[in-house]
Amino acid sequence: MLLIVLELVGIAVFAASGALAAVRARLDVFGVIVLALTTALGGGVIRDVLLGVHPPSSLVKWPYLLVPGVTGLLVFWFHPQVAKLRRAVLLLDAIGLGLFVTGGTSTALALGAPPYTACLIGMTTGIGGGALRDVLLREIPLVLRREIYAVAALLGGVVVAGGSVLGLPDEPVALAGSALVVAVRVLALWRRWNAPVAHGLDA
Repeated sequence: MLLIVLELVGIAVFAASGALAAVRARLDVFGVIVLALTTALGGGVIRDVLLGVHPPSSLVKWPYLLVPGVTGLLVFWFHPQVAKLRRAVLLLDAIGLGLFVTGGTSTALALGAPPYTACLIGMTTGIGGGALRDVLLREIPLVLRREIYAVAALLGGVVVAGGSVLGLPDEPVALAGSALVVAVRVLALWRRWNAPVAHGLDA
């Protein structure tokens, strides 16, 4: 039950980030809800499609649709207040990323994916929704151009897959993987770390 609650919290935070981006892009209420749903559930849907899970699990459990839908509506109506909670939202986003990555990696391993594939699927679970959000808004996905986001997600997947290869207990390994993702994300935000880009490009 605790894991389900934490996952729904992560979904709500991802939905809020998608809804805020939609509000800033001046989309209507339907567009805001669509972006909230896409950001919150997109990574999980991609994961299930890659693993051959049909229909995707997040589309057959009503709480997984209700939570991001309601979150999108709340952000649509109260976006000035939500925007003021930027630091709290970023922290919760980091926690949600950790949970999504370790959950996606564990799911891939449970369905027979090799460790290296499970790492990539776990990373995709964490970053897929945000990438889809940016594509819908006609932007280069944020995870590909700023901050340490995808790298943090990949590290969490490596921890979970490595623990599986070594035969370590699943729950402590998943907790360690999530904690690593959160720590790297928070440090990246605090220290303003970014992955290097190519030099010598025209301004």
